[in-house]
Parts: sequence; C-alpha cells; structure tokens
Amino acid sequence: MVLLTPVGKIEISGCETGLHEIKLPKMSLLPSGAESTAMCEVYEGTEEMTEPLQQCMGWLYAYFCEPARTATLPVPAFHHPLLQQDSFTSKVLWTLLREVKFGEAVSYKHLADLAGNSKAARAVGGAMRSNPIPIIIPCHRVICSSGRSGNYGGGNLMKEWLLSHEKLHQDKAAY
Repeated sequence: MVLLTPVGKIEISGCETGLHEIKLPKMSLLPSGAESTAMCEVYEGTEEMTEPLQQCMGWLYAYFCEPARTATLPVPAFHHPLLQQDSFTSKVLWTLLREVKFGEAVSYKHLADLAGNSKAARAVGGAMRSNPIPIIIPCHRVICSSGRSGNYGGGNLMKEWLLSHEKLHQDKAAY
C-alpha cells in the first residue's frame, strides 16, 4: 500500500498478522505551503487493506493530520522478525515505542540506559538504522547528546520535518 502524506509517498507492507515495514521517501526539499498540509490518503493498494494496514493508515493519518489522536489510537500489530527476536535491538525499539512520547526527544545514550545497557549508545544507533517501522516506532526522536539531530534513514530533512511537526503540535497532543 502507498500512502500519500505531507512528506511524500510512504510505502507500507504487511499481512493479516501485522505490519512488515514502512518505507519512507528520501526528501531533497522540506515540504512547504500546500504540500506540508496535504491530507493523508491511500495512493495505491486499497485492495490489499488487511486489518493491520488499515490501523497503520489510520495511525499515520492521525500523526500527520490530527496528532492529538495518536495518544488514544492503538499501535498496529507488527509482524517483522527483528521485532519478535529477543535481542538488544528489539529491546531498544520496543523501549523507544513505549517510553518516548510525541514531541519528546531522547539521546542515543539515554535510550541505551532505558534499554538496560548504559554503554551501548552506538548499538542504539544500529538499532535505529534497522528499524523496520519508522514514524510509529519513532527513531526520528533519537538525537545526539550534543543536541544535534544525528542521522536518519529517511534523510536528515525528513528527521527535521518530523521533529518540527511534533514540536508544532506538541501542546495539542499532550500525552
């Protein structure tokens, strides 16, 4: 399924059991004007709408268009091997999903602490790179201890846009 969003076309794949992955577009320019307020709509793939894909679409729609609603929406089920393993990477991603809320940011080191290994900041970076469900598992909220944004799989412009979007809507979301 492809979802048209304010940051471009996002590819979502999954099955009846859950989401497999979300693929972000690479951004070369920050959206502005009408693009930045574009509604989320299914661009292609409506015939493939399993329950987890419908939930994902609803969650992403809320994230981009009605951020306050994300606090009350269920996160779609995930069906990716990485998230079902008993590994540090899996623990980091689940910790990030549970602990770092909309509009917040956390350093790689602090996330390593939260996941139980204060010396694993570099491994946290590796976990962020392998995140199969970006935005929902909010790897864009992980920044350097210095306050720099750090790298992002969707590109640094995408990370900047997502962080700015959350800051702009943080008071409304307040959860």
